Amino acid sequence: MKAIPMKVTVKYFASIREAIGQGSELRETSAMTLAALRDELLAASPLHAASLARGRSVRMAINQVMSDETALVTEGCEVAFFPPVTGG
Repeated sequence: MKAIPMKVTVKYFASIREAIGQGSELRETSAMTLAALRDELLAASPLHAASLARGRSVRMAINQVMSDETALVTEGCEVAFFPPVTGG
């Protein structure tokens, strides 16, 4: 079954935003899960690849709910990527 392309808003926070050079983007994707969307973003540019690399600790949320890579991506959703937050 082939996924139907959908539009999602991707937001980047803190050091990821600084590295990629933008805070958000509207993307058309066929990714059905956060893992697949992350893979698409890794291939999008060297900046995305460095910031979202599999070896890096990256937190993710869908519609402001913390999610793991198995979470389903849906039409019009907001996906956020950010580094772990440290307190002080």
